[in-house]
Amino acid sequence: MLDIRTVTIIGANGTMGRNIAAIFASFGNTTIYLVSRTLEKSIQAKGRAYQSVRAESVKDRMEPRDYSQLEECVEKSDLIFEACAEDWEIKQNIHQMISVALKNIPKKAALNKIVCSGTSGLSITNIAQLYSEEIRPHVIGMHFFNPPYQMTLCELTATNETDRDLFSEVFDYTKNVLHRTTVEVKDSPAFLGNRIGFQFINEAMQLAEKYKYNGGIDYIDAILGPFTGRAMAPLVTANFVGLDVHKAIVDNLYENTEDFSNQSFVFPEYAEKLVRKGHLGRKAGAGLYKTVLHDSGVKIHQVYDIENGYYRETMDYKFPFVEQMISFLQDGDYKDAVHVLENNFSAEAELCLQELLRYILYSLYAAETVGYHIHAADDVMAAGFNWCPPLALIEALGGKETVKALCRERIDTFWLSQDRQEQLLNKAEPSRYDFRRFIRAKR
Repeated sequence: MLDIRTVTIIGANGTMGRNIAAIFASFGNTTIYLVSRTLEKSIQAKGRAYQSVRAESVKDRMEPRDYSQLEECVEKSDLIFEACAEDWEIKQNIHQMISVALKNIPKKAALNKIVCSGTSGLSITNIAQLYSEEIRPHVIGMHFFNPPYQMTLCELTATNETDRDLFSEVFDYTKNVLHRTTVEVKDSPAFLGNRIGFQFINEAMQLAEKYKYNGGIDYIDAILGPFTGRAMAPLVTANFVGLDVHKAIVDNLYENTEDFSNQSFVFPEYAEKLVRKGHLGRKAGAGLYKTVLHDSGVKIHQVYDIENGYYRETMDYKFPFVEQMISFLQDGDYKDAVHVLENNFSAEAELCLQELLRYILYSLYAAETVGYHIHAADDVMAAGFNWCPPLALIEALGGKETVKALCRERIDTFWLSQDRQEQLLNKAEPSRYDFRRFIRAKR
């Protein structure tokens, strides 16, 4: 097992940086150098990281630093972790600084360092190219999901030059020491979890525009709510993540992938308008949704009305198929709940089932393309999104043969040919996850 005693986190003032620092300090018992542009930001990061874990031992292991002390931190560290903004120019600048620091320390010491990037989708190969040939074998992508105490997924990415023995050791370290659900993924845009998750979310955003006369955003969320196997409805999730972050991910996927669902990564125009106005979501106080305080002190939940271009109160949609499903789910009767979904031919039920089937098919395709085994899709969606994993959802819907039949009936062959659907579903295996953990009796 790797003996990692000291870690430098660059970009420690960011939410992910300080949370990852807390993970290394609490589970890895490591000393952490919190590096930000200013010492003041690093001191603030230490306080916030401590607030997330509430452990004095963690607080004592964190040492605030600024960029002027980076070389000293690099020399003393076993692992250097970059957690800066998801912007190539920023990351390029930071990794060039790390590269210079490594060149300025004794060569033997430099060759014992591990360099990791926490990028959520930029090329690890391109990042590795910023280092000397001797350092490149030590460069690894290490993508944590937020918040890491609740979402245990860690996607690890190697390049063609990565030392495979070292990579295996890092894999074991994240799994057994940091207690992550570690998945190896290929160096592909957005990696695996975000590719699957944001395909579904962005398609839901597109559907909101398509069905804007029916209600739009909250209408689609009411159709694809927690009863379909997710902690939050998809557009509530986008609002939570932030429309700017969402846009960066789907733009990257649209521009740099060419698969049968490429058009589902087109960011909708109404969302572009919200981003231009600074209405980025929960963190900005307004986005797809917002909450306003009435003079009486009552909180009023509002949603952006795509058709009219203003915020209105959210609707309390009560679709019969949803009410019936939730009633069965409350009794623990999953089979009858699924029977309702599969045999209710209202527009809303048909749309719900169609999207779940598309989620299964795209997940299996992405696992084949970006992962190294079929269960990778299950791991990333369960541990990174808290969604019912695709293989588990196949079981929930009645098994492989039932899902094949449903796909033949409900999936447009212009999106994915029937032969390709069959090929993907034939590779499905029993899930390691229990679907009942994810499917909630909740709108």
